[in-house]
Amino acid sequence: MTNELETFTADFLPAIEAEMRAVLRAENPTAADPFYGMIHYHMGWADEVLQAAGGNSGKRIRPLLCLLACAAAGGDWRLAVPAAAAIEIVHNFSLVHDDIEDNSPTRRGRPTVWTLWGQPQAINTGDAMFALAHLALERLADGDVPPATVVRALRRFDETCVALTRGQYADMSFETQIEVTVDKYVAMITGKTAVLVALCAELGALVAGADDGRVAHFADFGLNLGLAFQAQDDLLGIWGDEELIGKSVSTDITTRKKTLPVLYALERSADLRALYAGPGDGAAFVGQVVPLLEAAGARDYTAERAAHYTNEALSALALARPEGPAATALLQLTDMLLRRNY
Repeated sequence: MTNELETFTADFLPAIEAEMRAVLRAENPTAADPFYGMIHYHMGWADEVLQAAGGNSGKRIRPLLCLLACAAAGGDWRLAVPAAAAIEIVHNFSLVHDDIEDNSPTRRGRPTVWTLWGQPQAINTGDAMFALAHLALERLADGDVPPATVVRALRRFDETCVALTRGQYADMSFETQIEVTVDKYVAMITGKTAVLVALCAELGALVAGADDGRVAHFADFGLNLGLAFQAQDDLLGIWGDEELIGKSVSTDITTRKKTLPVLYALERSADLRALYAGPGDGAAFVGQVVPLLEAAGARDYTAERAAHYTNEALSALALARPEGPAATALLQLTDMLLRRNY
């Protein structure tokens, strides 16, 4: 059986990488320009001394989704490459700043930008990537994309950036809030995660010249895809297979991360609330928490939410009327992201 996703990925990834390298001036990474060099390092194109390297650059799921949506909406995916590159660059801008805000020392198995060059330079690097993401999106005008579509894309891009920062604000605020409701958590992950996935599908359909109704359905597909992915991620963060995940599944509990199953159970279990209010940590703490999560129905609830958002995503995609092999590839991408066990 032909795997359309693999076929499209083989065509899309080189085009996405070439576009990003052009925007970020990385056709030939060099230590001669450390300003761009720090960006190249974060993107996985340079090593710690800013020489060209082949590091882990991520899976590029978001730009792939953008190009698939464009093709599935009946457009020429090549016209959407600037939008796909802009989305991936702005996503990476958010990671540079998130690493600072979360005090994270590593990203993709390497020291983060702020760890190597300090927080001020890392903040500036992120700022530069934010501006460059806009310049990337403006390259839509160099193709056959109508000017009105370019302006609309830029507006939706900026509206999404505001939502992203609002989601990050909520996420950081939760760290100091004693009580966080499930509804507040869903609103937070909508802003921090799902809106950017929605933008991927929306811009792809927009560049394809789809009518407003189809564009809205593609965006709704992406939004629910992002919510389903996060719910699945929260589930695997506690009950996943450690060998497949590559990290301890107890991390979310030992760090007292406010994820969907934890918040659901805290609303329903006085014993769990008392436990979280105490000083406990380590394996003993995890051993006490997990049974209480199970007893409160948190595992089943989170699985049900993931299934609900998955079904909503598939329903929205059907309403968007995707066409041709790209439609099959979109379904394969959805299945890959939401049926995973790692």
